[in-house]
Amino acid sequence: MSETTVPVTRTAASSAVSPVIAESSTVRGRRARIALRTLQVVLALFYVIASALPKLIAHPSAAEGFDKMGWGSAGMYIIGVLELAGGIALLIPVLQSVAAVALSGLMVGAFVVQLTYFDGENAATPLILIVPLALIAWARRRHNADLLRLVRRRA
Repeated sequence: MSETTVPVTRTAASSAVSPVIAESSTVRGRRARIALRTLQVVLALFYVIASALPKLIAHPSAAEGFDKMGWGSAGMYIIGVLELAGGIALLIPVLQSVAAVALSGLMVGAFVVQLTYFDGENAATPLILIVPLALIAWARRRHNADLLRLVRRRA
């Protein structure tokens, strides 16, 4: 994504000229924003429908895995709720970056579980999902400041 620099004139509140980076309105920048948003929607659908839903409805395939780990239905429902919340938060602008980081952490845990309980079967899947999540977290990092302002205002 290209960026342009626009000089800011002096005001009574500022004593120096500082550059302001504006988001690109070029075709390339627009395409990048659309691609990133599409990626977020696809990941959100994956986490909500393909990952959280089977856990929340106690589908036998999900229940079997959690029973094998000894976590039972409580662990299954907790992970399902976390995935559901993360998938929804990927679509909320102020939460996008934080959701991507949180889901990445969940995927690190899933990778460890795959290695320890399931002999590495499907262990690559969580690692593959971390890549687009990291991209979203990095690209949407400016929203973290907005979230911090909201939290401080409420406190």
